[in-house]
Amino acid sequence: MPLANRLAAACGFALAAVIPLSAHAASTSVAVAANFTEAAKEIAEAFHEKTGDTAELSFGSTGTLYAQISQAAPFDVFLAADDVRPEKAVTEGYGVKGTTFTYAIGKIVLYSADPELVMGEATLEKGAFDRIAIANPKTAPYGAAAIEAMRALNVYDELQPKIVQGTNIAQTHQFVMTGNAELGFVALSQVAGTEAGSRWEVPADLYRPIRQDAVLLKTGADNEAAQAFIDFLKGPEAGKIIARYGYGTGS
Repeated sequence: MPLANRLAAACGFALAAVIPLSAHAASTSVAVAANFTEAAKEIAEAFHEKTGDTAELSFGSTGTLYAQISQAAPFDVFLAADDVRPEKAVTEGYGVKGTTFTYAIGKIVLYSADPELVMGEATLEKGAFDRIAIANPKTAPYGAAAIEAMRALNVYDELQPKIVQGTNIAQTHQFVMTGNAELGFVALSQVAGTEAGSRWEVPADLYRPIRQDAVLLKTGADNEAAQAFIDFLKGPEAGKIIARYGYGTGS
């Protein structure tokens, strides 16, 4: 066979090997609790590199995302910040029965951009600050955990007038980082990658475990990319990312 023909045949073989991957690449829409933002972005990148599929992420408080799901938002997968809404999604007919699982266990931390402000629970007892930020406890499980911890320490009543609420944990973190609040209860995952500021990881016995569950939604039941994303989220590659962001595992 002439060289030109051999090259053409080789190129044709290469194209045949590449085209099926791109032809079968698909996408899935994933609703993600705000505390899991950075971890989810990294997981989505790794998922795309491995499968060629794309996970399109939408972030918000768990309560807000659930309200959108109940109003027919076209999400395929729901990554909540609690274990209540995914089960509720199944009960109310939005989620696929038997698909809920815990993908992460969240932790809260008292954090300040001021490297000298947070000195453990004594910082709360002294109350030497004007504003403390928490996420809205009605829609964000991390906000509910913050209130639970303050009540356990018997400081909630004294601190209540100083509390400012973010609509979700991402906005709460922003309040603290911009100085709109001197300190606040944020997700450990939001500050796990920096040594800046001061922090106190709140003991786990001061609040109920923040079990973060995922569920396949009925809108994504026939989407192979949605199932592939769930499978990837359960796997070791995603597990390493989740642990690196300061979460416990669901095992």
